[in-house]
Amino acid sequence: MKAEEIKSLNDRFRSSEPQEILSYFIERFGAKIALASSLGAEDQVLTEMIVKINPETTIFTLDTGRLFPETYDLIDRTSRKYKKNLQIYFPDNLKVQEMVNKKGINLFFESVESRKECCFLRKIEPLQRAFNGLDVWICGLRADQSVTRKDIDVVEWDNNNNLLKINPLAFWSEEQLWDYINTQKIPYNTLHDKGYPSIGCQPCTRAVEEGEDVRAGRWWWENPDTKECGLHKR
Repeated sequence: MKAEEIKSLNDRFRSSEPQEILSYFIERFGAKIALASSLGAEDQVLTEMIVKINPETTIFTLDTGRLFPETYDLIDRTSRKYKKNLQIYFPDNLKVQEMVNKKGINLFFESVESRKECCFLRKIEPLQRAFNGLDVWICGLRADQSVTRKDIDVVEWDNNNNLLKINPLAFWSEEQLWDYINTQKIPYNTLHDKGYPSIGCQPCTRAVEEGEDVRAGRWWWENPDTKECGLHKR
């Protein structure tokens, strides 16, 4: 998609409700669009909206092999509530096995490079497989989540994956998000109630203190400007 059309779409949808954005792109792209769900609060909101718009729309998630038990429970509760099995993609077990045997089970604490290698094998490579046949991916990114996401827009071109990327909640606040979850009774990860605003792999996620950035608990031993796994590399 050309830059001019992306700009036009952003001009059109920058102030739109997420449901309007989702309806347009789901109708336009059909089987070529999918929600890549991290099972975070944002993606749970998008799941609820998408199922109401078109329950046949693909929703997938990544099982890295290092998730919290609460996250697996959420997958089950979500599938039961919406009567829809999420597609689950796993990492290549032989590549993960080789990495762990070479660098250790918790290699991600040793350096940013090792952490990114782990993220690549457990997240990025499975995501690339999930993208096969797609033209558009829907994301739950919000601009106020972290310094690495403050410049996002509703519609973006993902050069890394050669896909159109849609962020329907780009300009929602944390308050809007949780008001919607509570009003619609959307299932969410119970770790959110224990001080975990952003949840990834268990060893790389901790609770945050009051007043900390919402992503302060992700890879907390790193500098804020490196705290992305590569899924949303800009």
